[in-house]
Amino acid sequence: MGPFEVITVAIIAVFGVKAFKEYNMRKTSVDTSEVDALKSELLKLQERVATLETIVTDKSYQLGEQIDKL
Repeated sequence: MGPFEVITVAIIAVFGVKAFKEYNMRKTSVDTSEVDALKSELLKLQERVATLETIVTDKSYQLGEQIDKL
């Protein structure tokens, strides 16, 4: 291989590596608005679970369940 062929292969390799890096970066990027929406939904669900835990662990609720079983 002559010097021009080596230079040509090197230039093509550099562009190939840059294109691959750009592809990986775009592939792994996440839409921040979607993440924010999911975080908001997660917080709402955590609040609902906490409320349900409070209701279920309440003594009067447990007493009502025992009465219903009788």
